[in-house]
Amino acid sequence: MNEPVAAPAEAAAEPTFDALPLSADVRRAIDVMGYKNPTPVQLAVFEPAAEGRSLVVQARTGTGKTAAFGLPIVDRLVRSSVKAVQALVLCPTRELALQVSREVEQIGQFRGTKIVAIYGGTSMSRQVEALEAGAQIVVGTPGRVLDHLRQRTLDPSQIRILVLDEADEMLSMGFARELNAILETLPKNRQGMFFSATIATELQRIAHTHLKETELITLSSDQVGALEVAHYVYVTQAGDKIGQLIRILEVEDPESAIIFCNTRDETQRLAEALKNRGFDADWLNGDLPQNDRERVMSATREGRLRFLVCTDVAARGIDISHLTHVINYDFPETAEQYVHRTGRTGRAGRTGTAIALVGPKDIGNLYILRLTYKIRPIEKQLPSAGEVKTRAEMDLLQLFVDAFTNRVVHPDDLSLARRLLTHADAERIVAGLLRDHLGARGGDVAGEAAEARRSRNPPPQPAEPPPRVEARREPERPRREDSRRRAPEAARAPAPAGREQGAREAARVPTPTRRSTRDEGRQRAPVTSYTSWEPPEEADDEKPILADAEDATSPLPRYTVEGEERAASPARPEGMERAAQAARASTGEGTEPSGFVQLFVNVGKREGVNPGDLQKLLTDKGLVEAEAGRIRVRDRMSFISVKKEAFERAVAALTGQVMGGRTVVAELARGRG
Repeated sequence: MNEPVAAPAEAAAEPTFDALPLSADVRRAIDVMGYKNPTPVQLAVFEPAAEGRSLVVQARTGTGKTAAFGLPIVDRLVRSSVKAVQALVLCPTRELALQVSREVEQIGQFRGTKIVAIYGGTSMSRQVEALEAGAQIVVGTPGRVLDHLRQRTLDPSQIRILVLDEADEMLSMGFARELNAILETLPKNRQGMFFSATIATELQRIAHTHLKETELITLSSDQVGALEVAHYVYVTQAGDKIGQLIRILEVEDPESAIIFCNTRDETQRLAEALKNRGFDADWLNGDLPQNDRERVMSATREGRLRFLVCTDVAARGIDISHLTHVINYDFPETAEQYVHRTGRTGRAGRTGTAIALVGPKDIGNLYILRLTYKIRPIEKQLPSAGEVKTRAEMDLLQLFVDAFTNRVVHPDDLSLARRLLTHADAERIVAGLLRDHLGARGGDVAGEAAEARRSRNPPPQPAEPPPRVEARREPERPRREDSRRRAPEAARAPAPAGREQGAREAARVPTPTRRSTRDEGRQRAPVTSYTSWEPPEEADDEKPILADAEDATSPLPRYTVEGEERAASPARPEGMERAAQAARASTGEGTEPSGFVQLFVNVGKREGVNPGDLQKLLTDKGLVEAEAGRIRVRDRMSFISVKKEAFERAVAALTGQVMGGRTVVAELARGRG
């Protein structure tokens, strides 16, 4: 990796988009989107990205990173004449993938660039249709992208630009092996742009392994953002922690906040408690179905939800511009988590506040935070009875303000009010008038005033346009692999003559890479069972599916079944294959009775799998007991003997199921190496 390149210094006058050599169509789109001035990251990235250079960019979320890579991709790097996927953008969560796809789609709205978002929890067939219709930019989550690559519904041969958005978030979520597996399927001569709030060692290793001559551009990180936020800690007491948080919310009165919990169960319990007290709150974690996730996120972004209670994983990639507070109900276990959480507020020049509830067991983590990032939160005590009383009085005052601010007042009444306020007994007179007024209304006026404050939502935010999915509507028919993979003639056209023009075109349109023998072999027709497989509708692709693999960086090996060559699944990398061969060698497995073959399954005792579970999956899909022989469950894998004629049905019965949090992949067990 080359030496870091400093971001361009701010000019005396804030630059406009005239500083970027954008085409007329893209500049028109920028004007329609309402963008006036490019951000520092957009200015720093455009030129080297447009020239085809690989970049590692350190910049915090909310600094305009999507447009930073979207502008050069749409304007220079993707060719409208090539109806194939040319750019792949990987995001840590579905919400961020949708957000990025919407913005890139707006940037390319006048160029006819086709963008598709692919992520788990939704129909795979609709995504396949959009890919076959000529999508040129794919924005997706690692799990679902890997699914499409495995099923050969996403052809990687024309991909020349790879973007990792929130790269450190994906690595912290455990997606390192998925990223390596995806990178191995892409052409070697490609451009990469890795965007990250922090540059961890693992990210540097991936960049060094998979990119050539990368440049490091350093701007602001989440650490810098966290330092610009006001930090406070409340020392909690043993007992009712939820009640103590509610007292803090009553006095602090945040306009909008994300409240972080360390466990999924706690998010739901806390959100329900807040709603029972009249606060407009909802919860978000990995257990929530996709439709409900999108509903909650939409309400949060549009200002219709005041408090979002979530876990770290559920909040990955969330970018809420109007967020005023981040509240750590559970103090994070690491200093890095604290920085990522609190860096979500105080963006785009706004003020931000971070509040943490700290108990005796959290003192050590708070001390490490101070040492590591020099963040020294101000310690506050839980609100006293006097502070709670002051809040109740302010609620009543706001009730009067809301009732009388826009009311037309007679001049004589204003004159009388001024005289009243100068009288020696003004306070006693006003107090009597208030009691007469409040008493006449009846009921719990103070409670009504507090309820009105609790249910108050943030100012409404502009709604985002719904994602557009390009899909063919003609009847189903068998797909022809050759036609989908055939590169258009325009992609192989030579660059125009002339040194200056040729250099410019070379920067704008990278020359397609000739596929190697290994890449060509990998594009063979998939097995029937993989083609027909659909993942479960509510499968959570934000969980790594290669979590137990030892190494996913090796090329995908190939094997032969009854004379036909097939590719091994990325879910079974070389490290696991070596373990599988060792397991067979130690137990004498691998020699099956005549007419039987042995299936390898990538789940085992670690996922809580037993032979009965696998047998049930087979029988539920119509396999009779005579068609399945011995089932042997090992620590990280299992082996099943099935009749040769039942091989495809057994693969179809097992592949795509979720067992112990892992997506099951079944394939022919290879012989001993």
